Amino acid sequence: MSQGTAASRTDTTSRLAELRKLMAAHNVEVYIVPSEDAHQSEYIAPVDARRAFISGFTGSAGCAIVTPSKAALSTDGRYFLQAEQELDSNWELLKQGLPDVPTWQEWALREAEGGKNIGVDASLISAAQAKSLAEKLKNRKGGELLGMDDNIVDLAWGEKQPKRPKEPLRILGLEFAGKPFEEKLVTIRNEIEKNKGLGLIVSMLDEIAWLFNLRGNDIPYNPVFFSYAFITPTEALLYIDEDKITEKVRENLGGNVIIRPYDAIFADVTSFSEATATNDKKLLVTSSASWALTKSVGENKISTIKAPIEAAKAVKNETEVQGMRNAHIRDGAAQIQYFAWLERVLLRGDIYDEVSAADKLEEFRKEKEHFVGLSFPTISSSGSNGAIIHYQPEKSTCARVEKDKIYLCDSGAQFLDGTTDSTRTVHYATPTMDEKKSYTLVLKGHIAVARAVFPKGSSGFILDILARQHLWRAGLDYRHGTGHGVGSFLNVHEGPIGIGTRMQYNEVPLEVGMLISNEPGYYEDGQYGIRIENIVLVVEKKTPNNFGDKKYYGFETVTMVPMCKKLTDPTMLDEDEKKWLNEYHTEVYEKTQSFFKGDEYTLEWLKRETSPI
Repeated sequence: MSQGTAASRTDTTSRLAELRKLMAAHNVEVYIVPSEDAHQSEYIAPVDARRAFISGFTGSAGCAIVTPSKAALSTDGRYFLQAEQELDSNWELLKQGLPDVPTWQEWALREAEGGKNIGVDASLISAAQAKSLAEKLKNRKGGELLGMDDNIVDLAWGEKQPKRPKEPLRILGLEFAGKPFEEKLVTIRNEIEKNKGLGLIVSMLDEIAWLFNLRGNDIPYNPVFFSYAFITPTEALLYIDEDKITEKVRENLGGNVIIRPYDAIFADVTSFSEATATNDKKLLVTSSASWALTKSVGENKISTIKAPIEAAKAVKNETEVQGMRNAHIRDGAAQIQYFAWLERVLLRGDIYDEVSAADKLEEFRKEKEHFVGLSFPTISSSGSNGAIIHYQPEKSTCARVEKDKIYLCDSGAQFLDGTTDSTRTVHYATPTMDEKKSYTLVLKGHIAVARAVFPKGSSGFILDILARQHLWRAGLDYRHGTGHGVGSFLNVHEGPIGIGTRMQYNEVPLEVGMLISNEPGYYEDGQYGIRIENIVLVVEKKTPNNFGDKKYYGFETVTMVPMCKKLTDPTMLDEDEKKWLNEYHTEVYEKTQSFFKGDEYTLEWLKRETSPI
């Protein structure tokens, strides 16, 4: 697909004109349109895709800022190429992280100088973000930061805005959840007591789903549902549209959980705050709580703490760990079927584009036990499209998958017993020496992380260099993190852990039972993209010594899909790297080969791809 084609762009002229009329009516000179919804979700429902509507940019991360005469879109390195393709001439692209490029906050503050007001929907920005922006606005002699109740993008969108979903909830049984929600409530109430709080307000959707062992279908690819929760030492309140509560769900929750209307959270916490005004204790929130929520409580009655549910959820119990292993074996079998099939059809000259190929992969996944859906839109990218890190093919503009070009496929699924996410980069003809070198450098970094042993208390921040070291020696790098946490039949991107250079990753040590991705890459703009991604489990390692009486941790790889032998240059691998790769391939074969009884072609493909290097 060529860059910047008319088909890939939306004309935003009329949308911006309507928004600017509304800005003037609300006395707003600078208006901020975040990517997130009222729950700070990374992936959002169509009804909340306000930034995509107003800008035309469909990537999952970014922020739009609009003034009476200008419009800017800020995003990170994963989306630079995509934004260049999708933004029309009304927009300025702010490439976050590059030298001399302002952040969206800096750009907005500059435009607000001279007493101009900045407006934002108070439910879409965190209290901490609002406080920081308001202080900087005051220092720059700007106007006021207006936390607006009405979202004026919604008003500009009008009748064409999608409706809010009302899908019924499902109960996640103990055979998958591993722990009753009543026990989880006890754990969270202990944290409330430890933090000397009156109660905890919960707004993150995956935290609420995990806490009550419920799953929903309100956001594509993420089994969550629009809700809030308010946990006190004596009560648990779930704020949700009652149409989503089936009789089975109501019976399962029993008398332990009070159901309240979704929007009632704001009035309820206001009343609770007023009723406890003389109490020295405060209501607890996390850094993800919206400005609208904290305004409802009152800033003097709020205490911000590290998210206790997020921390508990990140450490999987034994049932969840085994479920994730099983899900990844089934998912690996589906991918093996897919890559074997793709090689077969391409070599015989069949024509498949990026979308039809991705659809075939989904078909293989649907055949597997406990399949629910995909965990994110499949990144099926051929040739130069692979250099767009979070590329999403569209039927009208996507490229053909060709045997003599690198093909990058980043995909995942939701199973009742686990969430999967893996990336393989393949070539079905004769790759160039440059392509093999780049792939093998990425593979070496991947193996370095997979083989890492580190003392208890270490974070993903300090492991990131292992993935990049070989690329750095060649003067190469990649513009994304090396790893993210993964949910258990929940969000494919899960906090608070990660492997990367973000300072927040240094605040949370890796613990046994956590699952995280290992995904270094390299992207040659206009040519190809390479990424190798496995999900790994943090486990305790036996070491010859035990300096400092510390435990030592490492990783168990749970993704079961072969690496690409055609793209691997064995001469660039040392003996330890070859040993790891051969042992991994032996494990892949042993754990997946039973799925291919009666499928001789796939079985032979698997034998070939997992044979010793």
